[in-house]
Formats: sequence, C-alpha cells, structure tokens
Amino acid sequence: MGGDGVIRVLLVDDQHLVRMGLRMLFDSAPDIEVVGEAANGADAVRLVDDAVPDVVLMDLRMPGLDGVAATRRIMSARPSTRILALTTFDDDDHLYPVLSAGACGFLVKDTAPADLLDAVRRAAEGDRAFSPNALARLVDQAMANRTTAAPPPLPLTRREHEILALIGEGLSNPEIAVRLNVGVTTVKTHVSSVMIKTGCPNRIRLAILASQHNLT
Repeated sequence: MGGDGVIRVLLVDDQHLVRMGLRMLFDSAPDIEVVGEAANGADAVRLVDDAVPDVVLMDLRMPGLDGVAATRRIMSARPSTRILALTTFDDDDHLYPVLSAGACGFLVKDTAPADLLDAVRRAAEGDRAFSPNALARLVDQAMANRTTAAPPPLPLTRREHEILALIGEGLSNPEIAVRLNVGVTTVKTHVSSVMIKTGCPNRIRLAILASQHNLT
C-alpha cells in the first residue's frame, strides 16, 4: 500500500458494466483507490507496469490473453502484486489454474459488496480470500491427504473456537461479526490471535484446521 495507507486497485474485466459497478463500489471506500481499468489480459499486463497496483481484480475469461495467462505474466514480472480472481465460473477448471499462476484468491461475481471490499483489504495485507465453495474444495483436497491420527487439542478460548469454526464454514470477517453480534474489529483481533496460537498463516490453513478438529 502507499504511504497514505490507500490500497491501489486495478480492475480487469471485459464487460464495461462490471468494471463500472466495481469502480462505484471501490470509490465508496476511503481506503481503496482504483488506479486503472483493463478489458483484457494484455492491457492488464501493461497497466500493472504503468500503475503499479497493490491488488489486481482479475476476470478469467476475456478475449485475447485470458486471466490465467495474464496472472502468470504479471506474477513473473512483479511477484509482489496481489491478484484476486473474480469470475462467474466457480469450478475447478478455473480455480486451480489461476492459483497455480500465482493468484492469492478466488471469488465469484455474486460475492456481497462488503465481502469483496474485505477480500481486497485482506489481499493487500498479504492474506488470501476465497468464495465459500472454492474454500471448501481446497479444504476437501487437503483433507483427502491428511493422516488419520487424532490432532492435538487447540490452545484456544471458547470464542476463538467459534471464530475458527465459522472460518471453516467459509464466512468472511463481516459475516462472522453479524453471526456473533460483535464488531468486525473484534473479529479481526480474534482471527489474528487464532493464527498466532495455531501457527496458521492464512484462512485456508485455518479452514483445514477447523475441518481436522471437526468444528465444521
């Protein structure tokens, strides 16, 4: 992020109306600035060099250079860039290729506005963000390879167990705040505490941990 704490975002989507809607959403957030728009992957690669965004919101199906190829080129040239895939197609044929290319998250286009803002902020902070269905598939794949040994008890408070269980369900911080009737800042504090106590660096690892302990 810039010295003023504002997150610089590049919007990449071949539909003008989608970009316009996203720009309106981000313009309503004082800590997020849209620094450019691209209608295809080739323009996205060029604009990343020009605008140097913190986060790229990347569509996957576009004419010419698609989102997966664009993600791969951007990450090769600027590996510190955070790329969030935002797509209509919530399936493995899109999920795994873009993650392999270097994306830090995968969201569907019916994501709630508050959750999308939260995802961009988390991406800028180095975290990962996934739609519930995508997260569930990643957890299932990881669980398929886990050992059958019983995991050790978690050193968590009752509230932290609740937070971990809701992360395992794929809920975002704002959704957890509503479910538990607490503030988003309180949720963030608990999530940070759970990460420190468990050694999990991101929400995917937390979701896997929740599944391993039968919290979901």
